[in-house]
Amino acid sequence: MPEKSYPMTAEGKEKLQVELKNLKLVKRPEVIERIKVARSFGDLSENSEYDAAKDEQSHVEDRIAQVEDMLKYAQVVDADSVDPNEVSVGKTVTYTEVGTDDAETYTIVGSDESDPLNGKISNDSPIAQALLGKKEGETVSITTPGGQFDVVINNVEA
Repeated sequence: MPEKSYPMTAEGKEKLQVELKNLKLVKRPEVIERIKVARSFGDLSENSEYDAAKDEQSHVEDRIAQVEDMLKYAQVVDADSVDPNEVSVGKTVTYTEVGTDDAETYTIVGSDESDPLNGKISNDSPIAQALLGKKEGETVSITTPGGQFDVVINNVEA
C-alpha cells in the first residue's frame, strides 16, 4: 500500500505543530484534571461530569493522533518551485465562469487548512481538483455536486 501524504503549505504545517503542542501541553492536562475532579465526586456509574470528561479525553487523544499522522506524512508544497502560471497547492487562482463577469479567487491549500469562507479551498475539493495543474488562460470544466460549469483561469500567483 502506498504511503499516504498530506499536501499542505508551510503555514499549514506550522499551524498543525502549534495545535499539537497546545493539545499535548494544555488540553490533555486540563482534561486529565477534570477526570480527576469528577472521580472525587464518587459513584462513577451516575457521574455525568466524569462521562463528559472521558468523552473529551477521547476527542483530544483522537485529534492528537490525527495531527501527528498528518505531520508525519506532511508534504510541504513550495508554490515557488512550480511554473508561475500553473495552479498548485499554495497558489491563489482567480477565474471567471464562462458567460459571466464574476471573478472568483481562491487559495488552494491542504485539506486541514481549508476555510472556504475566507477564500481557502481544499486541494481535495472538486474545484481545486479540476484546476490543479492547469495554467493561466486555460478553460477548465469543473464538476461539482451542484452541476458542471466552465471557467477561464485569469490569474495564478504564489
